[in-house]
Amino acid sequence: MQRTYRVLLTPEAEGGFSVSVPALPGCFTQGETIEEAMEMAKEAISLYVESLELDGKC
Repeated sequence: MQRTYRVLLTPEAEGGFSVSVPALPGCFTQGETIEEAMEMAKEAISLYVESLELDGKC
């Protein structure tokens, strides 16, 4: 099953981007570039959803 999530990228004053996924509370990551931040977001979402599935909540 494929899911789509909105990802919010926030530029950080010290450089890079923080990433949050509003639909997944507590799902945060970061990256130095937009490309890296998006790759990290994909990994964070995957791990988050996997943990929900293991807990039987998804």
